[in-house]
Amino acid sequence: MRSIWKGAITFGLVNVPVKVYSATEDHDVSLHQVHDKDGGRIKYQRRCEICGKIVDFEHIDKAYDDGDRTVILTEKDLSTLPEERSREIEVVEFVPSDQLDPIMFDRSYFLEPDSSSPKSYALLRRTLEATDRTAIVHFALRQKTRLGALRVRGDVLMLQSLLWDDEVREAKFPSLGANIRVSPAELKMSEQLVDSYATDFSPDKFSDDYQDELRQLIEAKLKKGDDVSTEETFGTEPVGDDGGGEVLDLMEALKRSVDASRKAKKAVSPKSARKAPTNAKKPQKAGSALT
Repeated sequence: MRSIWKGAITFGLVNVPVKVYSATEDHDVSLHQVHDKDGGRIKYQRRCEICGKIVDFEHIDKAYDDGDRTVILTEKDLSTLPEERSREIEVVEFVPSDQLDPIMFDRSYFLEPDSSSPKSYALLRRTLEATDRTAIVHFALRQKTRLGALRVRGDVLMLQSLLWDDEVREAKFPSLGANIRVSPAELKMSEQLVDSYATDFSPDKFSDDYQDELRQLIEAKLKKGDDVSTEETFGTEPVGDDGGGEVLDLMEALKRSVDASRKAKKAVSPKSARKAPTNAKKPQKAGSALT
């Protein structure tokens, strides 16, 4: 595997340098579109609707339209937005793992320790296992700020990008009204049917039958000589930062982070407020540091 990104997991003063790898891959057979009469490949061109010329990528900007008006966004405009600057996977909270709804999971990535001493990586992994918690993180990847879940899979830490809350639709169907009645006999029979199929999940038992048969079809046509020269028919096509920062001693970083957290809680505790002098000014309401 080849890493796609380097950065560091950060929480408190702890810094865990990591390399990021895509955890999944696509095995579908890649198919092109061709002309049915002569087998010529169908290509899509970036043609300007005003001047009619084919445009190179370097001269392409992005635009948004609301149906009536269009706003053009240049690379300079987009460079002002949050992007991959910090190279940090910032832990914002640790939550019980069972509170995460699988519908929010998007893409999955494996994290490899990227330092000569992977102890901080191992400590974080074992802590998540022992507490049965998942770290909710903020990070930036491919010019997008993202929400993620940092959890354990086997011996490695896995980062899964999460959908934002407003990206998950509500499902409200009038056909699922409260007046649907299921009898005890129907429920019992349904449960028996489920029991007859019950087993442990083993993903290696399943395969993509369509892709398997597609490959067999391609091999059969090749054996029959039912093929054309790729170069003659399609022609040829041109093929087209380290994480960093000071790494503190692990125990010292943990101690300082815990001490800072305790001091912050003590400063706003009810007990501390009762001991305050009567002529003291009323403290300002603390705001959230997390945006």
